[in-house]
Amino acid sequence: MTPSERLKGIEAFVATADAGSFTTAAERLHLTGSAVSKGVARLEQRLGTRLFERTTRRLKITDAGAAFYRTCVRVLKDLEEAEAVLAAQRSEPMGRLRLDAPATFGRLRVLPLLLNFAQQHSHLRPHVSLTDRFVDLLDEGIDIAVRIGGPDNWPVSVGHHFLGRERLIFCAAPSYLATKGTPADLDALVQHDAVLYGKADGTTSSWLITRGAGMVEQCAMEPRIVVGNGEAQVAAVKAGFGIAQLATWLVNDEIERGELVSILPNSAADGLPLNLVWPIGRQLLPKVDAMLKLLSGALSIH
Repeated sequence: MTPSERLKGIEAFVATADAGSFTTAAERLHLTGSAVSKGVARLEQRLGTRLFERTTRRLKITDAGAAFYRTCVRVLKDLEEAEAVLAAQRSEPMGRLRLDAPATFGRLRVLPLLLNFAQQHSHLRPHVSLTDRFVDLLDEGIDIAVRIGGPDNWPVSVGHHFLGRERLIFCAAPSYLATKGTPADLDALVQHDAVLYGKADGTTSSWLITRGAGMVEQCAMEPRIVVGNGEAQVAAVKAGFGIAQLATWLVNDEIERGELVSILPNSAADGLPLNLVWPIGRQLLPKVDAMLKLLSGALSIH
Protein backbone atom coordinates (compact mmCIF):
# COMPACT_ATOMS: atom_id res chain seq x y z
CA MET A 1 0.00 0.00 0.00
CA THR A 2 1.37 3.39 -0.97
CA PRO A 3 1.56 6.32 1.50
CA SER A 4 -1.09 8.20 -0.52
CA GLU A 5 -3.52 5.30 -0.19
CA ARG A 6 -3.04 5.27 3.58
CA LEU A 7 -4.14 8.91 3.75
CA LYS A 8 -7.41 8.28 1.90
CA GLY A 9 -10.44 8.72 4.12
CA ILE A 10 -8.47 10.09 7.11
CA GLU A 11 -9.61 13.69 6.65
CA ALA A 12 -13.24 12.54 6.28
CA PHE A 13 -12.91 10.35 9.38
CA VAL A 14 -11.43 13.15 11.54
CA ALA A 15 -14.03 15.66 10.34
CA THR A 16 -16.83 13.18 11.11
CA ALA A 17 -15.44 12.45 14.58
CA ASP A 18 -15.21 16.20 15.28
CA ALA A 19 -18.69 16.96 13.93
CA GLY A 20 -20.51 13.89 15.22
CA SER A 21 -22.31 13.34 11.93
CA PHE A 22 -21.62 12.70 8.28
CA THR A 23 -23.83 15.61 7.21
CA THR A 24 -22.06 18.25 9.27
CA ALA A 25 -18.65 16.84 8.29
CA ALA A 26 -19.66 17.01 4.63
CA GLU A 27 -20.62 20.68 4.98
CA ARG A 28 -17.20 21.49 6.53
CA LEU A 29 -15.36 19.61 3.79
CA HIS A 30 -17.59 20.94 1.00
CA LEU A 31 -18.54 17.40 -0.02
CA THR A 32 -21.74 15.44 -0.13
CA GLY A 33 -22.83 13.40 2.88
CA SER A 34 -22.69 10.28 0.75
CA ALA A 35 -19.07 10.95 -0.28
CA VAL A 36 -17.98 11.36 3.35
CA SER A 37 -19.92 8.26 4.51
CA LYS A 38 -18.45 6.13 1.72
CA GLY A 39 -14.93 7.47 2.41
CA VAL A 40 -15.18 6.43 6.08
CA ALA A 41 -16.67 3.06 5.14
CA ARG A 42 -13.78 2.34 2.76
CA LEU A 43 -11.31 3.33 5.49
CA GLU A 44 -12.99 0.93 7.95
CA GLN A 45 -12.89 -1.83 5.37
CA ARG A 46 -9.20 -1.25 4.73
CA LEU A 47 -8.43 -1.23 8.46
CA GLY A 48 -10.71 -4.17 9.21
CA THR A 49 -12.07 -2.23 12.19
CA ARG A 50 -15.29 -0.37 12.95
CA LEU A 51 -14.52 3.27 13.69
CA PHE A 52 -18.12 4.33 14.40
CA GLU A 53 -21.21 2.67 15.84
CA ARG A 54 -24.05 3.75 13.58
CA THR A 55 -27.68 3.90 14.66
CA THR A 56 -30.65 5.65 13.14
CA ARG A 57 -30.43 8.34 15.78
CA ARG A 58 -26.73 8.99 16.29
CA LEU A 59 -23.12 8.26 15.35
CA LYS A 60 -20.78 7.13 18.14
CA ILE A 61 -17.04 6.62 17.82
CA THR A 62 -15.71 3.24 18.96
CA ASP A 63 -12.79 2.70 21.34
CA ALA A 64 -10.64 1.65 18.39
CA GLY A 65 -11.88 4.69 16.48
CA ALA A 66 -10.96 7.02 19.37
CA ALA A 67 -7.42 5.63 19.49
CA PHE A 68 -7.08 5.93 15.73
CA TYR A 69 -8.51 9.47 15.85
CA ARG A 70 -5.75 10.65 18.20
CA THR A 71 -3.11 9.31 15.82
CA CYS A 72 -4.78 10.83 12.77
CA VAL A 73 -5.08 14.27 14.41
CA ARG A 74 -1.37 14.19 15.23
CA VAL A 75 -0.44 13.14 11.68
CA LEU A 76 -2.60 15.84 10.09
CA LYS A 77 -1.16 18.44 12.45
CA ASP A 78 2.40 17.38 11.55
CA LEU A 79 1.57 17.68 7.87
CA GLU A 80 0.06 21.13 8.40
CA GLU A 81 3.15 22.31 10.30
CA ALA A 82 5.47 20.85 7.66
CA GLU A 83 3.61 22.73 4.92
CA ALA A 84 3.82 25.93 6.97
CA VAL A 85 7.57 25.49 7.42
CA LEU A 86 8.10 24.90 3.70
CA ALA A 87 5.98 27.92 2.83
CA ALA A 88 7.91 30.10 5.28
CA GLN A 89 11.25 28.86 3.99
CA ARG A 90 10.53 30.36 0.62
CA SER A 91 11.06 33.80 2.12
CA GLU A 92 12.61 33.33 5.58
CA PRO A 93 15.76 31.34 6.50
CA MET A 94 14.76 28.93 9.24
CA GLY A 95 15.54 25.57 10.77
CA ARG A 96 18.84 23.89 11.58
CA LEU A 97 21.90 25.22 9.74
CA ARG A 98 25.06 23.12 10.10
CA LEU A 99 28.28 25.06 9.47
CA ASP A 100 31.92 23.99 9.84
CA ALA A 101 35.07 26.11 9.70
CA PRO A 102 38.76 25.93 10.71
CA ALA A 103 39.12 26.70 14.41
CA THR A 104 40.93 30.06 14.37
CA PHE A 105 39.52 31.41 11.10
CA GLY A 106 36.06 30.31 12.16
CA ARG A 107 36.20 32.01 15.54
CA LEU A 108 37.70 35.26 14.26
CA ARG A 109 36.02 35.69 10.87
CA VAL A 110 33.05 33.34 10.44
CA LEU A 111 31.39 33.22 13.86
CA PRO A 112 30.76 37.00 14.16
CA LEU A 113 29.01 36.95 10.77
CA LEU A 114 26.91 33.93 11.71
CA LEU A 115 25.87 35.35 15.08
CA ASN A 116 24.73 38.59 13.48
CA PHE A 117 22.84 36.66 10.80
CA ALA A 118 21.13 34.44 13.40
CA GLN A 119 20.03 37.50 15.38
CA GLN A 120 18.28 38.81 12.28
CA HIS A 121 16.53 35.46 11.65
CA SER A 122 15.02 34.21 14.90
CA HIS A 123 13.77 30.93 13.40
CA LEU A 124 17.27 29.87 12.34
CA ARG A 125 18.98 27.25 14.52
CA PRO A 126 22.76 27.34 13.78
CA HIS A 127 24.94 24.38 14.72
CA VAL A 128 28.58 25.42 14.37
CA SER A 129 31.72 23.29 14.61
CA LEU A 130 35.16 24.93 14.67
CA THR A 131 37.85 22.34 14.13
CA ASP A 132 41.07 21.80 12.21
CA ARG A 133 40.38 18.12 11.60
CA PHE A 134 39.00 16.88 8.28
CA VAL A 135 35.21 16.90 8.27
CA ASP A 136 33.25 14.93 5.66
CA LEU A 137 30.34 17.11 4.52
CA LEU A 138 27.97 14.28 3.67
CA ASP A 139 28.79 11.94 6.55
CA GLU A 140 28.42 14.67 9.17
CA GLY A 141 25.46 16.50 7.65
CA ILE A 142 27.27 19.79 6.98
CA ASP A 143 25.31 22.44 5.07
CA ILE A 144 28.26 24.82 4.50
CA ALA A 145 31.96 24.54 5.26
CA VAL A 146 34.84 26.98 5.00
CA ARG A 147 38.01 25.31 3.74
CA ILE A 148 41.56 26.65 3.87
CA GLY A 149 43.46 24.54 1.38
CA GLY A 150 41.87 21.67 -0.46
CA PRO A 151 41.91 19.95 -3.84
CA ASP A 152 42.31 21.71 -7.18
CA ASN A 153 39.29 19.79 -8.45
CA TRP A 154 36.37 19.32 -6.09
CA PRO A 155 34.18 16.19 -6.42
CA VAL A 156 30.94 16.49 -8.39
CA SER A 157 28.91 15.96 -5.20
CA VAL A 158 30.28 19.21 -3.74
CA GLY A 159 29.54 22.78 -4.76
CA HIS A 160 32.27 25.34 -4.10
CA HIS A 161 33.01 29.05 -4.29
CA PHE A 162 36.58 30.36 -4.44
CA LEU A 163 37.13 33.21 -1.98
CA GLY A 164 40.74 33.94 -2.88
CA ARG A 165 44.14 33.06 -1.46
CA GLU A 166 45.58 33.94 1.90
CA ARG A 167 48.04 36.83 1.83
CA LEU A 168 51.08 36.03 4.00
CA ILE A 169 53.07 38.89 5.49
CA PHE A 170 56.02 39.17 7.86
CA CYS A 171 55.33 40.94 11.11
CA ALA A 172 56.79 41.53 14.56
CA ALA A 173 56.06 43.41 17.76
CA PRO A 174 57.38 46.97 18.14
CA SER A 175 59.21 45.84 21.30
CA TYR A 176 61.10 43.14 19.38
CA LEU A 177 62.09 45.51 16.59
CA ALA A 178 63.24 48.13 19.12
CA THR A 179 65.59 45.53 20.60
CA LYS A 180 66.73 43.56 17.54
CA GLY A 181 66.27 46.13 14.78
CA THR A 182 64.08 46.13 11.69
CA PRO A 183 65.45 44.04 8.81
CA ALA A 184 66.11 46.15 5.73
CA ASP A 185 66.13 43.27 3.23
CA LEU A 186 65.47 39.54 2.93
CA ASP A 187 69.04 38.58 3.76
CA ALA A 188 68.73 40.43 7.06
CA LEU A 189 65.23 39.03 7.64
CA VAL A 190 66.32 35.38 7.72
CA GLN A 191 68.90 36.19 10.42
CA HIS A 192 66.17 37.14 12.92
CA ASP A 193 64.39 35.01 15.51
CA ALA A 194 61.47 33.13 13.96
CA VAL A 195 58.09 32.24 15.47
CA LEU A 196 56.95 29.19 13.51
CA TYR A 197 53.77 27.17 13.21
CA GLY A 198 54.30 23.50 14.06
CA LYS A 199 52.28 20.29 13.85
CA ALA A 200 51.95 17.54 16.43
CA ASP A 201 54.34 15.33 14.45
CA GLY A 202 57.15 17.83 15.03
CA THR A 203 57.25 19.38 11.55
CA THR A 204 57.33 23.15 11.22
CA SER A 205 56.22 25.48 8.46
CA SER A 206 58.79 27.11 6.19
CA TRP A 207 58.74 30.77 5.28
CA LEU A 208 57.75 31.63 1.72
CA ILE A 209 60.23 34.22 0.48
CA THR A 210 59.24 36.34 -2.52
CA ARG A 211 62.27 37.63 -4.37
CA GLY A 212 62.70 39.64 -7.58
CA ALA A 213 60.49 38.89 -10.57
CA GLY A 214 57.92 37.35 -8.22
CA MET A 215 59.91 34.19 -7.64
CA VAL A 216 58.86 32.42 -4.42
CA GLU A 217 61.12 30.05 -2.54
CA GLN A 218 60.75 28.12 0.68
CA CYS A 219 63.12 28.94 3.50
CA ALA A 220 63.41 26.54 6.46
CA MET A 221 64.02 28.63 9.56
CA GLU A 222 65.54 27.74 12.91
CA PRO A 223 62.73 28.57 15.34
CA ARG A 224 62.94 30.64 18.47
CA ILE A 225 59.56 29.14 19.45
CA VAL A 226 57.08 26.76 17.75
CA VAL A 227 53.32 26.84 18.38
CA GLY A 228 50.51 24.77 16.90
CA ASN A 229 47.72 27.34 16.85
CA GLY A 230 47.35 30.56 14.88
CA GLU A 231 46.17 32.71 17.76
CA ALA A 232 48.91 31.35 19.99
CA GLN A 233 51.44 32.17 17.29
CA VAL A 234 50.19 35.77 17.22
CA ALA A 235 50.45 35.92 21.02
CA ALA A 236 54.08 34.76 20.87
CA VAL A 237 54.91 37.42 18.28
CA LYS A 238 53.22 40.13 20.35
CA ALA A 239 55.24 38.94 23.36
CA GLY A 240 58.45 39.75 21.44
CA PHE A 241 59.71 36.26 20.60
CA GLY A 242 60.52 37.14 17.01
CA ILE A 243 59.19 37.56 13.49
CA ALA A 244 56.44 35.40 11.99
CA GLN A 245 54.92 35.00 8.56
CA LEU A 246 51.15 35.15 9.10
CA ALA A 247 47.98 35.49 7.07
CA THR A 248 46.53 38.99 6.89
CA TRP A 249 43.12 37.73 8.09
CA LEU A 250 44.84 36.68 11.31
CA VAL A 251 46.79 39.88 12.08
CA ASN A 252 45.08 42.81 10.35
CA ASP A 253 43.40 43.92 13.57
CA GLU A 254 46.69 43.81 15.53
CA ILE A 255 48.47 45.80 12.82
CA GLU A 256 45.72 48.44 12.78
CA ARG A 257 46.01 48.77 16.57
CA GLY A 258 49.81 49.09 16.36
CA GLU A 259 50.40 45.88 18.34
CA LEU A 260 52.25 44.37 15.35
CA VAL A 261 54.27 45.94 12.55
CA SER A 262 54.35 44.69 8.96
CA ILE A 263 57.90 44.06 7.68
CA LEU A 264 59.10 44.16 4.06
CA PRO A 265 55.55 44.35 2.59
CA ASN A 266 56.87 43.83 -0.95
CA SER A 267 57.92 40.34 0.12
CA ALA A 268 54.35 39.21 0.92
CA ALA A 269 53.40 35.87 -0.61
CA ASP A 270 50.22 34.05 -1.53
CA GLY A 271 49.23 31.28 0.84
CA LEU A 272 46.54 28.61 0.77
CA PRO A 273 43.27 28.98 -1.16
CA LEU A 274 40.04 29.68 0.71
CA ASN A 275 36.78 28.12 -0.45
CA LEU A 276 33.18 27.80 0.61
CA VAL A 277 31.94 24.25 0.00
CA TRP A 278 28.54 22.59 0.38
CA PRO A 279 26.76 19.38 -0.66
CA ILE A 280 25.44 19.99 -4.15
CA GLY A 281 21.79 20.98 -4.12
CA ARG A 282 21.79 22.35 -0.57
CA GLN A 283 22.12 25.88 -1.95
CA LEU A 284 18.49 25.59 -3.06
CA LEU A 285 17.42 25.87 0.59
CA PRO A 286 16.82 29.54 1.53
CA LYS A 287 18.85 29.27 4.76
CA VAL A 288 21.87 27.89 2.89
CA ASP A 289 21.52 30.27 -0.04
CA ALA A 290 21.33 33.31 2.26
CA MET A 291 24.36 32.22 4.30
CA LEU A 292 26.41 31.48 1.18
CA LYS A 293 25.69 34.96 -0.16
CA LEU A 294 26.68 36.54 3.16
CA LEU A 295 29.93 34.58 3.51
CA SER A 296 30.85 34.99 -0.16
CA GLY A 297 30.70 38.75 0.13
CA ALA A 298 32.23 39.14 3.59
CA LEU A 299 35.07 36.65 3.31
CA SER A 300 36.27 37.26 -0.24
CA ILE A 301 39.95 38.17 -0.49
CA HIS A 302 40.71 40.69 -3.24
